Amino acid sequence: MFLLKKILAALILPPAGPLLLALCGLWLTRAKSWRWQHGGRWLATLALLGLLLLSLPFVGNALMAPLEPHPPIAPEQLRQIQAIVILGGGSYHAAPEYGGDTVGYTTLERLRYGARLARQSGLPLLVSGGAPYGGRAEAESMRDALQQDFGLKVRWAETASRDTAENASLSAPMLKAAGVTRIALVSHGWHLPRAIALFEQQGLQVMAAPTAFSTGSPSLVENLLPSALVRSRWALNEYLGRLYNRLTFMKRETSPAS
Repeated sequence: MFLLKKILAALILPPAGPLLLALCGLWLTRAKSWRWQHGGRWLATLALLGLLLLSLPFVGNALMAPLEPHPPIAPEQLRQIQAIVILGGGSYHAAPEYGGDTVGYTTLERLRYGARLARQSGLPLLVSGGAPYGGRAEAESMRDALQQDFGLKVRWAETASRDTAENASLSAPMLKAAGVTRIALVSHGWHLPRAIALFEQQGLQVMAAPTAFSTGSPSLVENLLPSALVRSRWALNEYLGRLYNRLTFMKRETSPAS
């Protein structure tokens, strides 16, 4: 199921989704019917135009904005929690300068902020992330980066999860076994609303600790250059993730066994 979700998402999200639609449109232009030819040209044009729009920074930021409702965590909120949980966001595989797998840049953004909060509060750290595509578990790389690069100890490392739902379901027992029920959850601002809901389903009280907000460039030219497709892709992927979680929750609620 995990791989199926990833494959379907890759085919739907840009760039593959719009490109496949454009190819479908071009194929329709070969039809004998004038209407199908005309429709195919429109489909290809709209798909390619959509891909161009999604690559514009201001479009990516507009898609991200509704996904980032949580402000940075306040010092008084930090004093109310028992531990800091940092979620993995991808690995940098076979990094030659590090001699193997290490944290990817998305994970590193989360680690940097989590390390800052840990220094401010003295709270213990849990890192969460497995190896869904093989290689080294993200949490192991995160633990090493925190210890070697930030000089911080990691108390718990959850190394088996493949997605956000498993981050929550596998981390919660480790925390509860140590008497921890109130956590600060560190991730990108656009990822936290869905992640918080999943951790709360595991019986934890969660404070949002967002980082790496989608802020725009002060340069109008830079905002209009097609250079931010990955941001739009992240946003659309998050909307799909929320829809999937909502449908899954509704299915559980309506199941006869529930």
